[in-house]
Amino acid sequence: MALLSVEDLRVEFGGIVALADLSFTVDAGQICALIGPNGAGKTTLFNCVSRLYQPGSGSIDFDGHDLLHTPAHRIARLGIARTFQNLALFPALSVLDNVLVGGYTHGRVNATRRAEAHAILDRLSLDHLAARPAVGLPYGTLKRIEMARALAARPRLLLLDEPAAGLTHSEVDELGELIRSVRDEFDLSVLLVEHHMAMVMSISEKVVVLDFGSKIAEGPPAEVRENPRVIEAYLGTTVS
Repeated sequence: MALLSVEDLRVEFGGIVALADLSFTVDAGQICALIGPNGAGKTTLFNCVSRLYQPGSGSIDFDGHDLLHTPAHRIARLGIARTFQNLALFPALSVLDNVLVGGYTHGRVNATRRAEAHAILDRLSLDHLAARPAVGLPYGTLKRIEMARALAARPRLLLLDEPAAGLTHSEVDELGELIRSVRDEFDLSVLLVEHHMAMVMSISEKVVVLDFGSKIAEGPPAEVRENPRVIEAYLGTTVS
């Protein structure tokens, strides 16, 4: 069953169409990748789901909840958490405190919340850094801290916005395995925006392709990879 359902979503900025009547679903337990060239509308979609943007028309349903009539501050409580293209950590706070921020929607910090945060840090091989300030840590480590913070919100849907950006090849391989294991261990769904196609094709069960705000393909990775419209969008040439 669909956990997230996007129907006919349309977003315009001063006459520029960022999303053109976009429709797709993400099933419970699924890893779904949202891909497309720069400017295709991927992050705009994330910003609509997390209620940073208000679409002009269409609907977004999350497990029976109408997100477009849900205040932004209630999105995390419903079970949606996200990471960002540009890191949004608090550099002066410790790694542990950064992760605890993610769980504030579930109440004040207490022994249980701290234990949960340490468990998440341990699962992401970060617990030895719990007392360290985030500032100065390697970029790949900061990316994992941001994922840990999102997991502290106890999401059922995890939105990952270009998690592999800036990572080395070995870090990208590790990230792919981590995303799959996190999906299984935390019993959640993942909606992934990513340009690293090798990772996308290896971990996704469904791929949705956008180009200039419109959906041009949707399906299993092997099917999408061979789609002529997808090849044309990425390579800029017609494939016969």
